[in-house]
Amino acid sequence: ILDDPDLKDIDPTVLKHCHAAAATCILEAGKQKADISAISTCLEDCKLDKERIEQFCTEYQKNKDALEILLGSIGRSPLHITDVSWRLEYQIKNNQLHKTYQPSYLVTLNVENSDSGSHPDVSFSCTMEQLQDLVGKLKDAAKSLERATQM
Repeated sequence: ILDDPDLKDIDPTVLKHCHAAAATCILEAGKQKADISAISTCLEDCKLDKERIEQFCTEYQKNKDALEILLGSIGRSPLHITDVSWRLEYQIKNNQLHKTYQPSYLVTLNVENSDSGSHPDVSFSCTMEQLQDLVGKLKDAAKSLERATQM
């Protein structure tokens, strides 16, 4: 878009903001399964002229099915952790055969998505300090949620 000769006189920042706004409008219309009249009303409220609204709606209608398929493949909800497993691992030597004796934890999160069932597990390795930091942040999140539900 930035290389288009018709748009060379427009500030690149403004152009990026316009692109983001158009993409957001298209995604929200697809997510809400909005019809052309709803989209037209929304764009009229944004003070777009009728010619541009008609052009936008025509292009949207042409690509609506593909957009809905794409949005359907993404999913609607975040992953849900169903189980956690871990094991302690000791690195005794490094690649240069020097003794290191570094303990680390291998953590595996079993996750699923309510839209499409199970997903591959999420695995990572961390030091004791990193694991303690993660546990502390999870406890803080749990306390925040508890306080929010008591209000």
